[in-house]
Amino acid sequence: MPRNGTRNSYQEAARELLRTSVLDAMRELLIERDWSKITLGDIAARTGVSRQTLYNEFGSRNGLSQAYALRLADDLVDHVDAAITGNVGDVRAAFREGVANFFVDAAADPLVRSLLAGEVKLDLLRLITLDAGPLLDHATERLSSAFQHSWVAATPAESTVIAHALVRIALSYIPTPPGPGRDAPEELSILLSPYVEAILAARVRN
Repeated sequence: MPRNGTRNSYQEAARELLRTSVLDAMRELLIERDWSKITLGDIAARTGVSRQTLYNEFGSRNGLSQAYALRLADDLVDHVDAAITGNVGDVRAAFREGVANFFVDAAADPLVRSLLAGEVKLDLLRLITLDAGPLLDHATERLSSAFQHSWVAATPAESTVIAHALVRIALSYIPTPPGPGRDAPEELSILLSPYVEAILAARVRN
């Protein structure tokens, strides 16, 4: 008989596999057609599970789209984290590269493309505006850890400030992409870098 911890780990791994499979299926369908034309039944059939399984895991169609949106937040964190690792000592380059790579991926994401195409989709728009709390909290927590456990070595309080600002600003660009001639990643790096540079300078003085 497996120990309870082993059983719980297995259940959690199975649940994560299910969520990944469902969100991958949702992405495939979004490439084929607009979000407004996709039902939970479509996603269940593409994944090979029942609609009840989707309801049990995500609660509703909105819960499913929110889970997908969390992937976008994770994508932002992953890009910035990788840029921090790849640009040791160069705060501006880290911000510029991380944000630029996120914008490229976001622009190509089928859910974002669905949001920006055709008539306004209030359910998707709310995910990154009025109902963006879960995305902001999730991405801020992850990105704050990246600033703490890297060459930046910011305190938890400092990391939370910069992480929250970056996440909030970056996500705001999704429904309103930068206009022609605007280099948003460069502008954000100019805006946010002095805060981190001040942290680094203070550490040297001390």
